[in-house]
Formats: sequence, C-alpha cells, structure tokens
Amino acid sequence: MVELNFDAGDRVRFRLALDEIEGNVLESSDPSVVLIKFDSGYNIGLSKENILGFKVIKKYKNEEKEKIDLPIKKELKNIGMIITGGTIASKYDAKTGGAKSMAGISEFYHYYPEMFNIANISKIEIPFLIASESMNSEHWIKIAEKAKEMLDDKNIEGVVITHGTDTLHYTAYALSFFLRELSKPVVLTFSQRSIDRASSDANLNLQCAVRMALSDSSGVFIVGHSSMSDDFCFAIRGTKARKLHTSRRDAFKPVNDIPVAKVWPDRVEFVGKYKSRNEEKVKLDLEFSDKVALVKVYPGQDPSILDFYALKYKGIIIEGTGFGHLPTSEQNNWLPRLKKHIKNGLVVCMTSQCIFGRVNPYVYSPARELLDAGVVYLEDMLSETAFVKLSWVLGHYGWKAHVKEKMLENLAGEMNETDAVQEI
Repeated sequence: MVELNFDAGDRVRFRLALDEIEGNVLESSDPSVVLIKFDSGYNIGLSKENILGFKVIKKYKNEEKEKIDLPIKKELKNIGMIITGGTIASKYDAKTGGAKSMAGISEFYHYYPEMFNIANISKIEIPFLIASESMNSEHWIKIAEKAKEMLDDKNIEGVVITHGTDTLHYTAYALSFFLRELSKPVVLTFSQRSIDRASSDANLNLQCAVRMALSDSSGVFIVGHSSMSDDFCFAIRGTKARKLHTSRRDAFKPVNDIPVAKVWPDRVEFVGKYKSRNEEKVKLDLEFSDKVALVKVYPGQDPSILDFYALKYKGIIIEGTGFGHLPTSEQNNWLPRLKKHIKNGLVVCMTSQCIFGRVNPYVYSPARELLDAGVVYLEDMLSETAFVKLSWVLGHYGWKAHVKEKMLENLAGEMNETDAVQEI
C-alpha cells in the first residue's frame, strides 16, 4: 500500500487503477478511507488500498487574515455594524469541507471589499457568533443594546446587522418593538450561500444593506435579493417579512405588504410607505416575557393541549385555519377550554396559517363564538410577529389589563388596514 503523507486540507491528485482524480482532502472519521471534495462540491470516499499513487498539488494553508486597520475615507459617511454569525459571516473550511465563522472584521474586508467603498464602518460589534436557530430573547436584547449605542452616535448614519437566515425575521420583529422612536435605519442582512460559492448572494446583500443604512429612512428593515438574479435587493419592513424558502437567494419576502424600497449598491428607490430619518433619540424598551407559546392548529387536534399551556404560559398565539378557525365539533371542541382558561387570565390571540390575508371572526358563526369568549383576532399580522409582540407586551408590568388594546395597536407597521399585496 502507498504511504499517504498528505494532510486534511491539501489539494491532491490521486492515481487509481483506471483513472486519475483531483480534489481537496477532507477530515475523515474512518481511518481506512480518504474523503475528497471535488470542485463541483460533491464528496467521495476512497478506500486507501485502491490508491496507487498521488501528488500533492497544493498544501493547506490557514487563510485567516491578519488584523488590519479598516480604511477610513473622508468623503464617505459612517455606519455601525453588528456581526452575529450565520452563513454571511462564514467561509469555506478546506479541512472539513464545511463552513466556519470568519475570524473578524478583517476577513469581512478581505471577502467583501466593495461595501467599504460605500460607507466607512466606523464602529463594529461582535456580541456573539451563533447559528440563528440557537438564538433566544437574550440575544435579541444584546443586539438591541449594541444598536442603541451606535444609533446614539451622531456620526453614525445607520446600523447594519449580519445574521443567519433561519430566525432573522424573529430578530427583526424583536428590534422593531425594542427600538422605540427610531430615527435612523437599522438593516438586517444575510446570505443563503457562503462567499466561496460562485452563486453566493452575500456580496450584493451587504452592499445593498450598507446603502439602505445611509438612506433617508428610519425603521427596522431586512435587505436581501429581490429575485434569484443579481439585479437588486428589496428592503422589507421588519415586522412584515418572512423566510419563505429554505435555499433560494430571494428567501425573504414581504407578507401582506409591499417592499419599502428597491436597493442597488449605488441608490435606493422607495416604492412603499416609510418614515424619514429624523432627530429623535431612540429609546430602548426591552421588557419581554418568555412565557408565550405559538400553537399551530391541525385537524382532529385534542384541545387538552390548552391545559398544559395554561399551567406554564401567560399567553398563546393560535395559528388557526382560514379566517382564524379551530375545531369546535363535539369530539374536539376547543371552545369550553378556551373560555375557562381565558377567564382565568390566559391571553389567547388568533392569526392564520394561510400566510397571506387576514383573520376575520365575522364570516362564520364558530369564530364569532371564539371572539365572544375573548380570543383576540390580529388582523393581517404574521404569526411569528404576533408571538414576539405578545411576548413583549406581556413583559410590561401593568399592561395586562390593556393587552387587547396593545395587540391591536399598530406599533411598528405590523398590521395593515387593507390587503397590500401587489407586484413591484
């Protein structure tokens, strides 16, 4: 057997009995197998006994970049940047074949130099690096606190937050309620595909996010590809965005709303309602309760689940069917338990699992009974937005008597009076 003196991460050409193949050697959990990644992105495993010869084409080199002083250009305006992790803050790891977090802002400068030609990144914070599916309200609060510090700086025009896609919209909802009287843009952006891939969406998303952070607007926005093409990005209101595809580059879409703006690296074209930047001083309102649940209704669901939630939670968002319905037949009638638990203080709000459209308790009689029982129907609010908003509302001491009024008060553009879906 040939002595295999190469290392994980090396680029190697292998000679087999009938062919030669070339790729990057990956770390393998099986000592009898050499794992190889081809340029196509596919991996194969070679039994060591089948390798007749090899040649190391390129030795692995740790490409983490040295720390550098970021360029400051006097002619450019300043923004702040908060890096939290996710694909947009990741790079290809030749040893494992996967992605790992970038070492810091120096690597952002190396991989995304174009955004530094749009604005000076005058302040950078990395409060944590974490996959977004592992975030919770404590992470949202840390991001809000860092954003507040930057927004209070008169020399900073806006803030860009890089984030993983899985729960980015939850963070946007939370910031929309945490940051009151917002006077500048706070822009969350992402990538579905890492920068080492030719189809990466990271570069355009970052450039457009920086451009939006400089715009004449205030509020929380999600900025990302408007389509699968590299043409321009949409800026979407933070409370009306949702991830609607697992892998497409235009994964985030406005729901029951239109985009606030089309964004290119060199300009912003507003197409929806927005509030201009102003001189108000942003206020933090970080009250939050983790005793809220989001419950999806399905056919034949046993209403006894409400007994469990009533013991542990202060409120629930029910994602009902259609206009906001749930089982009310004799076999699975939710109504008696709902009446009981609402009377005992459980807050119950209703949204629709239809994504688009709005709930309406007045079309069918069973929904009227739910309304009479005290269920709060939340118009065209997204279920996830409602979950975060109710958590925020119930976190305020003294608001319990006014929960319905607060949930139906349009505090951050989370509701529209009429359906607002149209093509842009």
